[in-house]
Amino acid sequence: MTRAVFAIPGDLTTLTGGYLYERRLLEGLREIGTDVEHLPLGGSFPDPSPADHAHAAAALAAVDASTPLILDGFVVGAMEPAALLRVKAPIVGVVHHPLAREEGLGAERRAYLFRTERDNLRRADAVLVPSPHTARILVEDYDADPARLTIARPGTDRPTGHRIPDATPLILSVGIQHPRKGHDVLLRALARMRHLAWTAVIVGSAYDPGYAAELSGLRRELGLTDRVRFTGAIGVAERDDLYRRASVFALATRYEGYGLVFDEALAYGLPIVSCRTGAVPDTVPAAAGLLVPPEDADAFADALRMLLEDTDRRTTMADAAAHAGELLPSWLDTAATAQSVLDALR
Repeated sequence: MTRAVFAIPGDLTTLTGGYLYERRLLEGLREIGTDVEHLPLGGSFPDPSPADHAHAAAALAAVDASTPLILDGFVVGAMEPAALLRVKAPIVGVVHHPLAREEGLGAERRAYLFRTERDNLRRADAVLVPSPHTARILVEDYDADPARLTIARPGTDRPTGHRIPDATPLILSVGIQHPRKGHDVLLRALARMRHLAWTAVIVGSAYDPGYAAELSGLRRELGLTDRVRFTGAIGVAERDDLYRRASVFALATRYEGYGLVFDEALAYGLPIVSCRTGAVPDTVPAAAGLLVPPEDADAFADALRMLLEDTDRRTTMADAAAHAGELLPSWLDTAATAQSVLDALR
């Protein structure tokens, strides 16, 4: 039996795309027969405290040289390179999207994260990425060796039940309350469509409390409190119920290294409105989505309005989404791709 160690900081049940990917990858590897030990690290990554960094450095250095070590993206991006140079085990890095491309970083912090991630990618024996877009960035901007990169596209669970849209069109958005997800742009777009019949639900935890407070204030300022609901973090059953009731999926993201929620929307046969940024054009089929420039609330509103007013087009795009959703890989497919990388390192 193949053995591996998967080092992941913080709470593995955190409701973000990155944590979901790594939790399902861990579970999938175990399901296909790999003996994977979960090595928990401190929760302060990707800005590790001195204590968490020291603990991580010692724990990673203690992994046996014959056991592949899978490293979470926060670790690959934020660990001091000198610490990874002391690791004896072969390293498989997981990079969802480069940390230096996150929203709201100062110039000094952005430069630090670029340096650490670039140097740590050079140390890695193999790297798993979720999309061709992320692979291109790592090669072109981070000088990563393309021969060491493997695209392990995220899996998708098959939908439960049948989609029965609400009589009043429901616009569904799923993403943590963080500036990168662009919920402020979505709110401004919705405010331009008050004359139409719709309701909107935004699902996602208040990951950035300051931004979450700004969103709450903006909703009041725009007069949307009676039409837009923030759910916070919710359970799978409640989320799936919203997917079944929705007419349109909308995420005004500023950047995505992949975007698991787009696959969820496709699996439920939802037409998508999002932004032409990052990996979104690679993830959302043209026949199933309308993509506009990021930060453009007017263009986002125009795309939403088109789908709400043109039911024939909405139905055609929903059919295209459902077809694309049927072709998506499973999480066991993702695990099998990762397993092939581990086998190559044995």
